[in-house]
Amino acid sequence: MQQEILSILFAYLKAFAVGGGICLIAQIIINFTDLTAGKILVYFMLAGVVLTAIGLYQPLVEFAGAGATVPISGFGYLLANGAIKGAEKGLFYAITGSLTAAAAGVTAAVVFAFLMALIFRSRTKRS
Repeated sequence: MQQEILSILFAYLKAFAVGGGICLIAQIIINFTDLTAGKILVYFMLAGVVLTAIGLYQPLVEFAGAGATVPISGFGYLLANGAIKGAEKGLFYAITGSLTAAAAGVTAAVVFAFLMALIFRSRTKRS
């Protein structure tokens, strides 16, 4: 029982350290560059795709779990992984594999965004 608790705590620690490290890198980029948030998001997603393509992101996912899959770079990993698995079946599946892999997450984002739009009223930001 105590061994299981330590194992769970260590898994949380790894996820927190890796996810926090990814967020730390993003915060440093925000603080010391003039890049917009949109560009940073795209760069992180593309970094996830590239790191997956060269085989470096999968070991990070195996080590940190949600700490590596939850940040935006994890979305790039998900898209690339879906395309790689789809490519095993053929060219068409290589193109649609990433969409299939990301369908549940994108659908959830759209549904929750719609629900929040119904509940809350949007307004312009005050300076």
